[in-house]
Amino acid sequence: MSPSVAAAPLIGRDEELARLAGVLERARAGTAGAVLIAGDAGVGKTRVLDEVAARAADAGMTVLTGHCVDLGDVGLPYLPFTEVLGVLADDERFAAALAAHPAVDRLLGAGTDAARDAGGRLRLFEGIAGLLADLSDIAPLLLVLEDLHWADQSSRDLLRFLLSRGILQRPAGGAPTHRLAVFASYRADDLHRRHPLRPLLAELVRLPAVERLELRPMADAEVARLVRALRTGPVPDGTVRRIVERAEGNAFYAEELLAATDAEAGGVPSGLADVLLIRFEQLSDTAQQVLRTAAVAGRRVEYDLLRDAVQLPEDELESALREAVERQLLVPGQGDTYSFRHALAREAVYADLLPGERSRLHGGFARLLAGRGHPAESAAERAHHYRESHDLAEALAASLEAADHAQRVGAPAEELRHLETALDLWTSVDPAARPAGEGTDSVTLTLRASAAAAHAGDAHRAVSLTRSALAGIGQDADSELAARVRYTLAGNLIGVDSLTAAFAYSSEALAMIPAEPPSRTWVWAAATHVLAARQVGEDEIALRVARQALRVAEELQLADARADLLISLAGLEGGGRRTREGRERLAEARELARRAGHAPVEMRALFNLAIGSFESGDLEESLPSLTEGLDRARRAGLLSSPYPLEMRYLQLLVLYTLGRWDECVKAAASDAEVLPHAGGFTMGPALYVALARGDLKAAERARALLEGPFDWMAALVSGIVLTDAAAFEGDPEAAVERMRAAVTALTDDSGRRPDVTVRLAALALSAVADRAVALRPADDEAGVRRWTDTATELVDLARAVAKEGRGGRPQGPEGLAWLARAEAEWARAVTGPDAVAWERTVAAFDYGDAYERARCQFRFAEALLAADRREEATAQARAARETAARLGAAPLLAQLDTLVRRGRLGDPAPDSGDRPSPLTAREQDVLRLLALGRSNRQIGEELFITGKTASVHVSNILAKLGAASRTEAVAIAYRQGLITPEATASG
Repeated sequence: MSPSVAAAPLIGRDEELARLAGVLERARAGTAGAVLIAGDAGVGKTRVLDEVAARAADAGMTVLTGHCVDLGDVGLPYLPFTEVLGVLADDERFAAALAAHPAVDRLLGAGTDAARDAGGRLRLFEGIAGLLADLSDIAPLLLVLEDLHWADQSSRDLLRFLLSRGILQRPAGGAPTHRLAVFASYRADDLHRRHPLRPLLAELVRLPAVERLELRPMADAEVARLVRALRTGPVPDGTVRRIVERAEGNAFYAEELLAATDAEAGGVPSGLADVLLIRFEQLSDTAQQVLRTAAVAGRRVEYDLLRDAVQLPEDELESALREAVERQLLVPGQGDTYSFRHALAREAVYADLLPGERSRLHGGFARLLAGRGHPAESAAERAHHYRESHDLAEALAASLEAADHAQRVGAPAEELRHLETALDLWTSVDPAARPAGEGTDSVTLTLRASAAAAHAGDAHRAVSLTRSALAGIGQDADSELAARVRYTLAGNLIGVDSLTAAFAYSSEALAMIPAEPPSRTWVWAAATHVLAARQVGEDEIALRVARQALRVAEELQLADARADLLISLAGLEGGGRRTREGRERLAEARELARRAGHAPVEMRALFNLAIGSFESGDLEESLPSLTEGLDRARRAGLLSSPYPLEMRYLQLLVLYTLGRWDECVKAAASDAEVLPHAGGFTMGPALYVALARGDLKAAERARALLEGPFDWMAALVSGIVLTDAAAFEGDPEAAVERMRAAVTALTDDSGRRPDVTVRLAALALSAVADRAVALRPADDEAGVRRWTDTATELVDLARAVAKEGRGGRPQGPEGLAWLARAEAEWARAVTGPDAVAWERTVAAFDYGDAYERARCQFRFAEALLAADRREEATAQARAARETAARLGAAPLLAQLDTLVRRGRLGDPAPDSGDRPSPLTAREQDVLRLLALGRSNRQIGEELFITGKTASVHVSNILAKLGAASRTEAVAIAYRQGLITPEATASG
């Protein structure tokens, strides 16, 4: 294993672990049970059993483990039980129990001699059953048997006896069974039809005390967590995505693929390929031939297509397929199809083909597909097969056909992929052999590819492709095409915040085409120039051009362009999109775009309607527009395009701001599954929730967003999270540094600072004020002066940005609230708590931001207490505490409880009563450290227990409190009064 790869942690499997823990609990109470654990090779059976065994040992159970080993036809009888007995024989604690069952000594000492006759065999079985029963009388017992698919016949017979007639059998009279559990694992994918374990499993699962548990492949999100946990350093998002896609939920495959990322450029890692090909090489020659052919077809192949490609008699083909299915390499599917059980198995078989064999088979599949019906649907497959068989002219034609089909069905990412393939092939195909027709020159195709990239959410690729189109335009190029390329480039540059360049290119585009006679190209060039002019602050130019272009669009009856220009004018005229009049104009634009069938413009209108409501403080009103806009994007296949991404972030932000945190987190998780590449757009507000609930790992996830090309939303989200996290940790230097870095990154190339500067300054001021307040009682004049100067610098920045506003308009409710908080934090740093400033701030956040209002109520209560206005302070603290408890904001809850106790403002947890704690003393110790954000390893170090034992205690705490996460458990514990700030303040 690479030194940068850590040991595999246990990710997910909560449901399976809970079920096994239930069996153990019943066993400790005297009800014996067994679980047969099935799963494919590498899915994580051993890791789950290790975790369960550790928990059982920590709970006081004796754990005995025996392993079956693949020894081919020369199996050693009773091998797993011999291993178990060897462990017992080496432990003096079990000497008396072993001595009471002399028949077992025969197995320990003589191996196969132990069962030469039927009587001796029965005595041996009864002796082992009796030994296990006696051991369970000493202490509850867990017997683990791994890899039953390799078990010898004798071991299978003994297991049958133990589970059907021995240790699980209830004694006469209804007495309890033994304090014993048996967990046995086997590979489900190794059990072909004639495997000797099959009949035993069928027999055992019918027994009342025997359960079957199937470990299914891990979810994609869990594999992603595993990959990141395996590396000691950060893993690029692209690497994680590729591994998740290829591993298909298999933990072992994910580990092997990660370990190979540094050494191998592609394909299946050699060690993994060897493992995957073992079962393939056990097939007959005919079956191997069929699988090789199927591997060229892809992950899935239709029977008729495979039959025509492999050219075998049907009885031989069916026999070969049956063999591959029994060996669990192929899986029958709907519609008379067959699929490889795992994509990596298909990759390994494909890589094993000879180059000539591979090319020949690809050519055969291409010709077969070309001769069938539904040509559009098969275009992508034909393009692939023609390319791999080196028939480049046919590959080019099929790629363009596939791109057209992807465009029709609303799949921009696939359209981009096919267009880029076509562009790669273009220069390699003789001009006479290229497809003819309008729009099939290389510049137009490149321009079309840039549009597909923009719709797929890859703004940087869109810019790169449009620049390539611009470079491909000759001196004698059509001026209309040259203008289209330039205004398309301008629009794409706006998407990556290269605003000065966007304005320059849109100016060039508009200058290339005369306004007379009126033309569609001029109108769209003008509409793009309006957007670019607004971005660089040239609002007068934008307004003049927009009004002129709107008249031309109306004259030409261009409904989509009219809609786009109305959206721009709604932001340029009157009070903008925050006003009722502005939103009425946006609604008109939306209807125009809808009737014209122009989805991108319709989504722009819906986004502006939603953000207008948000900026005016009407948070609930923004949600219907967001829901409608995302639904429209979904139907158009444009979920990854810019405005739907903005709408996703805004929807999550509204839920976060309204205090609907659980909804926010759930929606973010769903969004991440649909759009795993969207980064800050789909996870930003969920990171705000995680941090507010005390999960400082949110900072690590926010920092990971900054990897790769610059992304405006990633920079914004990470700036907010990292600045606030530094304030949480009492590190004003880091808070100010993160705030300044974020503002620098987000300041556009025209020098205009983003509105979020006000919020970032307020967050950094919180940490600065804390430090100044802490230094003042110590008479550290130099330190106080340093931090008050910093506070003044930050509040001046917030004031300046708030005054600039957007387009000279005043701040909306959100901006005014953050400015009020910045002013109050500045006053706290310079002169101390200011009740008037904090009262003003609490009122400002009353527009709907539940969490920030509670944070400001805490500071308000602090200021009221300093002014000896105790009754008012109590009311503010209690109101803030109710909000913090409802949200699960454990750190804020701890701050409030400390204030209440130190200020003697009343009971911080009035609902806790005198209920006894459900936790043991040790669990109470663990909970205290959990509230301080300690990891399992850190908890173990502080309490002198192992990290694994700490993990068991944490799991028990979550179960007893009914919590789904560590942060939720801490929040529940605070609400129930199970921990107090005094207990955690020392951390």
